[in-house]
Amino acid sequence: MPEAPGSLTSLRSRNRLLVVETVQRRGRISRVGIARATGLSRTTVSSLVADLIAEGVLAEAADGGGYRASSGGGRPATPLTLNPEGGGVLGVHLRHAGIRVLFTDLSGGVLGERYQELDVDHRPDDALAYVADTALDLVAAVGHDAGRVFGVGVAVSAPMQSQSHTLRTSSVLADWTGVDIAARLRERVGLPVHVGNDANLGALAEWTFGAGRGADDLIYVMLSDGVGAGLILGGELYEGATGSAGELGHIPVVDGGYVCRCGNRGCLETVVGLRALTSAFTHTRGPDTTTIADVVALLAADDPGAQRVTADAGRMVGRALVGICAMLEPRRVVIGGEVAAVGRPLLEGVREVLARQLPPPVGQEVTVTAGRLGDRAEALGAIALATHSTSAHLLTS
Repeated sequence: MPEAPGSLTSLRSRNRLLVVETVQRRGRISRVGIARATGLSRTTVSSLVADLIAEGVLAEAADGGGYRASSGGGRPATPLTLNPEGGGVLGVHLRHAGIRVLFTDLSGGVLGERYQELDVDHRPDDALAYVADTALDLVAAVGHDAGRVFGVGVAVSAPMQSQSHTLRTSSVLADWTGVDIAARLRERVGLPVHVGNDANLGALAEWTFGAGRGADDLIYVMLSDGVGAGLILGGELYEGATGSAGELGHIPVVDGGYVCRCGNRGCLETVVGLRALTSAFTHTRGPDTTTIADVVALLAADDPGAQRVTADAGRMVGRALVGICAMLEPRRVVIGGEVAAVGRPLLEGVREVLARQLPPPVGQEVTVTAGRLGDRAEALGAIALATHSTSAHLLTS
């Protein structure tokens, strides 16, 4: 029988979920820290934590952490984490040109990983078949109890419907129109499947596990095959009215520029996307294909052309971010995705434009930093999505 809205049982279920989400976001946090972060009383937190430890959802850190509950001293508080042995979750990133599949424990610790180059844009059947087969293989390869795998998260390089989390009609993944990713995978792997936009999930990952921790207002910029942004506002993932918030790559930044795959000209993606950045070296390096690794090597050798190209790319990203930062006033801008591997010149280009063009109160507060999760970010965001959805189901049902 479902719980009556507003009942004490329903309230306790929501508070249990709040505690678990707080531990997931912080990674390690004491009971006192949970009380401060959630506004729940220490007595309520102690009771909820005791139940969650008994159920195997939370665990006390084995090393004890060694930090104290207050500045006044006393017995060191014991940090809590999600119980790594409590179960596993699968995360998938469907990039335009490849697929990454991760298998992690509930704390986000990676147990297994596979990557396969594939023309995802035009081969949806092959892509979903690879995901299903690989997910099952990963679980078997690490010897994990299949009955303790709670779900699959999928990050997709296309706009999503905010309510149904199905693909919107899009020129970006035209061959996927009408494909119900969640239903197709659920049928093949027999697990709950949760789908989200990859830039949004990259933001969720960096906020949960990486460079965005502690900043409840942040913008994550994903620079890869495509260019997108994810927004965390007030401690919540913001997707917009229709689920298309964060389409940073399709903001025009160059008048009369190259035609973008969205149909417009001069979009940011045509200037700073993976293909755009590497193709800038065609005239200096000849017909050989330049990779991001090549660009990083050129930067390490202080190549002036590489420095100019990457700094210019950073300035273009900064130009696209100025209006967004002025309106939303984020605490942090996290630069991620494959292109972010070029490092310092890119970040300095972003910082230069934001410092010069943002009004002083905003410009002084926002920091620009590199993501910490590398090319795993979007798949780890899918893990976070699946973990959250699983927790919400298990703890409130």
